[in-house]
Amino acid sequence: MTITEIAKLVDGELVGAPADDSYDVKKAFASDLMSDVLRYSMDETVLITGLCNNQTMRTSEMSDLRVVLLGRDKQPDEDMLELAEELDITLIKSKYSVFKISGILYGAGIEPLY
Repeated sequence: MTITEIAKLVDGELVGAPADDSYDVKKAFASDLMSDVLRYSMDETVLITGLCNNQTMRTSEMSDLRVVLLGRDKQPDEDMLELAEELDITLIKSKYSVFKISGILYGAGIEPLY
């Protein structure tokens, strides 16, 4: 599934780096605990989180994540947006809860990371 398709499913807004729709997202992982994110290979994965700060961007960089979906209507500040662009990570902002986003993506065929 493309990043743009994911954004549409969750009534999301694309921010940060431009969406690369050649990137095929097949899995999702939901967590606010960044140490859990670091435990797994994140190939072809979207991170769903409510943690909206530069730690999320640095963890995403270390995990080779290309797309982060921010739930609970979290609004990234200018520093986070600049870092996302610098690291080539697309952010999607959604007003939905992390739980609802996870259900929507699962129902659309995105597999859980594990």
